[in-house]
Amino acid sequence: MRRRRSVDVLVVGAGPAGLAAAERLRALGAGAVEVLERETRAGGVPRQCDHGGFGRWGVRGPQYAEGLVEAALGAGAAVRTGVSATGWAGPLCVDTTGPHGLERITARAVVLATGARERPRTARLVPGTRPAGVFTTGELQQAVHVYGQEIGTRAVVVGAEPVSYAALSALRRAGVEVAALVTEEARAQVGWARAAVTRLGVDQVPLLTGAVVAELLGRGRLSGVRLRRSDGRESVLACDTVVFTGDFVPDHELARRGGVLLDPGTRGPAVDGSFRTASEGVFAVGSGVHAVEPAGVAAGEGARVARAVRGHLEGAGWPSGVPVVVDAPLRWVAPNRLAPGAQGGRFLLRTAEAVVCPVLVVTQDGRCLHRERVLRRVPAHRGLSLSGGWVGRVDAGGGPVRVAVG
Repeated sequence: MRRRRSVDVLVVGAGPAGLAAAERLRALGAGAVEVLERETRAGGVPRQCDHGGFGRWGVRGPQYAEGLVEAALGAGAAVRTGVSATGWAGPLCVDTTGPHGLERITARAVVLATGARERPRTARLVPGTRPAGVFTTGELQQAVHVYGQEIGTRAVVVGAEPVSYAALSALRRAGVEVAALVTEEARAQVGWARAAVTRLGVDQVPLLTGAVVAELLGRGRLSGVRLRRSDGRESVLACDTVVFTGDFVPDHELARRGGVLLDPGTRGPAVDGSFRTASEGVFAVGSGVHAVEPAGVAAGEGARVARAVRGHLEGAGWPSGVPVVVDAPLRWVAPNRLAPGAQGGRFLLRTAEAVVCPVLVVTQDGRCLHRERVLRRVPAHRGLSLSGGWVGRVDAGGGPVRVAVG
């Protein structure tokens, strides 16, 4: 038997976005606000990132996560850990399972803050056996910083994004030698100073560009990886550990099960500037909408969604939205729906390949709405932003709004 109960706002996910939303909702008087977290501790990814740079004062990840939890609890939100949302029993009715058994929770509004995950080796279709010693960055950080597990002696990091260098830091913390960072791109996707310090500093970690891991070698325990270079050459790099980094995808399983419209670019719920999805009463924020931005961006979205949720609770309408789409080399844009009467804001974009000082062109039905130059080089798979002063010129009855590189 499922125990049935009701709350005003149900937040799924206790990372930065979900916790910030819960705190702000309580401050706005939203009533009973409950946060569900499937992990045994709240705080999200920062909890396992034992490095600085989080929040306004640049604190370390665990302290930043603890502060978010304390703020949400202090505001009067209920935070329940070890509870998984398994499905929907209605538009705003979520089935859960946890330490106290099965429950069915009905809410007046649901906020999806389910975060993102790195694609594991299996999803990347890397052939070979299934040896021990294969991690994603999240698995590695949890093993090192949360559980203090032994990792290995010599590792290869796949990727050269900021998260790849975070994996490198965790491996150093565990006393693991790093044989190389391997990326199929022509250069690292971080600033030149950070890349140079890693390559030329005390550890002198080689950066192998234009290369992919073509096969995992070894049985029982990883013994090496087979690399394939862009010119077809192959070589074997000995290691007992490999970390697959980056290539984040939103954790959209709950949204998909609830029939929430997903954006084909982000692969997360399609949202407008108020974080409303196409399903009335369901909001979505953070890396579950667009994977993946810094924790501060996710927390900021959580704080901003609270006012829209409060408006919905007070009877505000639920407008339909005009889709916002992108052309290559852009991969996605968020928000990706425009509600009638929307106000200007900023749009996040991601590019699939490096672009230098690109001109972003916004059109609808062949009509140019806006042109904007980005005065910097944007590496592949990194973000850029677009101002939203043009949204008032969108025809609510027209076709999709299109963002392209001119």
